[in-house]
This record gives sequence, C-alpha cells and structure tokens, in this order.
Amino acid sequence: MPPPPPDRSATADPPALPAAWAEALTAFTSHLALEQGRSPHTVAAYRRDVTDLARTCAAWGYAHPGAVDRRALRRYLADLDERGYARSTIARRVASLRGFYALLERRGMVAEDPAVLLTAPRQGRHLPRVLRVDEVDRLLAAPAAGTPVGGRDRALLEFLYASGARIAEACGLDLDALDLRQEVVLLAGKGGKERIVPLGEPAVDAVQDYLTTGRPALAAARRPGEPTTAAVFLNGRGARLGTRDARTAVQRAATAAGLGHVTPHTLRHTVATHLLESGADLRMVQELLGHASLATTQRYTHLSRGRLREVHAMAHPRARQPR
Repeated sequence: MPPPPPDRSATADPPALPAAWAEALTAFTSHLALEQGRSPHTVAAYRRDVTDLARTCAAWGYAHPGAVDRRALRRYLADLDERGYARSTIARRVASLRGFYALLERRGMVAEDPAVLLTAPRQGRHLPRVLRVDEVDRLLAAPAAGTPVGGRDRALLEFLYASGARIAEACGLDLDALDLRQEVVLLAGKGGKERIVPLGEPAVDAVQDYLTTGRPALAAARRPGEPTTAAVFLNGRGARLGTRDARTAVQRAATAAGLGHVTPHTLRHTVATHLLESGADLRMVQELLGHASLATTQRYTHLSRGRLREVHAMAHPRARQPR
C-alpha cells in the first residue's frame, strides 16, 4: 500500500512536481484559459485543485497521472475529508479532476480516464443568507462619505446590489462597459459570455459621483512608471481593485452596519431573492445573473417561499391562533 500523505504543516517550499504531472497540469490550464475562455480566477482555482492532487499522488509514488486509478482518486477524496474540507469544496475538486482527466484521455496522455465514474459527496440543502431591505439600506449607507475609498466602496456596493454581478465581474469591469446615460452595464460573465444589465438611479448616481471625484484621486496614487488602467474600481495604489480587496470592502461596510458576516455573494443572493419576491420572472432573473442553467436560479424560489412563510406567520391575522 502507498505511504500516507505528506505532512502539509511544513513551511519549506514544496518539492517540484514530476515532469509528467507538470506537463499535464500545463496542458490543462492552457486548455481552460485559451480554448474554453475561462476567467483567470477560475483557471487559478482549477490549477490549485489539480496541483494538490498531483503533489499528493506524487508523494504516494504515482509519478505519472496515467498511473492513478479510480481507487487512488477515491483515497485522495477520503484524505480531503479527513483534512476537514467542506463537502462543497470536495465536490468542486471532483469536478476539477473530471475535467483534468477527460482532457488527458482525449489527448492520449493517459490510457483511460479514472475519474469518469467518480462521484461527488451529496450536498446538504444549504440556503444562503439573504439580507432584508432595511439591512441592505444600512449596508449601502455604511461607507465613510467624503473620502475616495469611501466613495468607491459605496459605488461598489450600489453596483453589486443593482446588477447582481459576481465580484469578479465587478472587479473586471472597464470604463467602456458602462453606459450611465442609458443606465446599463455590459458584464463579461463565466466563459466570456456577455450580458447587458440595467442599473437603477441610486447605483448610477453613486458610480457617477465616484468617477467624478473618488476615482481620479485613487488614480493619482499610481506608482511612477506603472501603466494606467481602464478599470472602473481602483485600489489605493491606482491599480485595478482585486477580488480580495473588494470582499474586504464589503465586509468592512457590513461590520460598520452591524450586519455580521456579509460577502459579495450574499448581495447576489439578496438581489435574486428580492426580485423574485417582487414578482420578477424566473427567466429574467436567470438572464440578469448570468446563470447558464435555470436550475441554478430556481434555488432562489425556495428562499422566496421561506420568506413568504415568515411574512405569513407574522402578518396574517389567522396564522397563529391562541390555544
């Protein structure tokens, strides 16, 4: 039996991957970026997943991805579970391994695909947190007024709530994708798919104020010799705002508003639920959010029904009868 997995607590740099694993990993990431047009964030996530598999299997004595069989992959997934990984993370890792080995088989880099029958762990039904309208109001009002960063954060929050955009879409947004006169924005979603999304007046006003005052001040902090950027949202060094900094900005506002843990995806869930509660068509919400499958959007109907039960229990005169 192969030796146990390596101790990952060491601080030393990990050993270099065997040549066969490195070649396969390069082929996979190039396929994702160049042939499938996946975003840099998605490519990096898949690369991390497969790199972890490669390092683990190489430490177990599998010097080539073609030497790995389904039993080894199942052992690897069990190892992830023992390390405390969430089921959702393991499920994503399964998807990464399936894509990796499917490509290697098509290109003749492995004799057969050991991941073709690999199954992901069953997911519990987890309904994401949704903010109430009054909580959204508090969140949007939280950024400090009168500062470039505060103006940027307010514009970012208004933009996310108005558009339902993913945080990567907001950070990747360029100036020429905005049409504030028509109150719309062109978003580039997963797989390079574009969609036009309307913006309401509050978001347009907040973004316009930021572009007029906050963004020029942030752009002026650009380091000498660094190229200018067409990004809408800038960081404190005048460069494109990264997704990590954007998440920090959202959480900073949430903390100031006393709302606890809030992520950009919380706002995305909130937008979908508020639209459905207000009578929006499910297909329209699907198009707005850029979901490839209607089934992804349908999960929000469960949230809406749950909220409807809460409202009914609180407001209907015969919802609660004295006993």
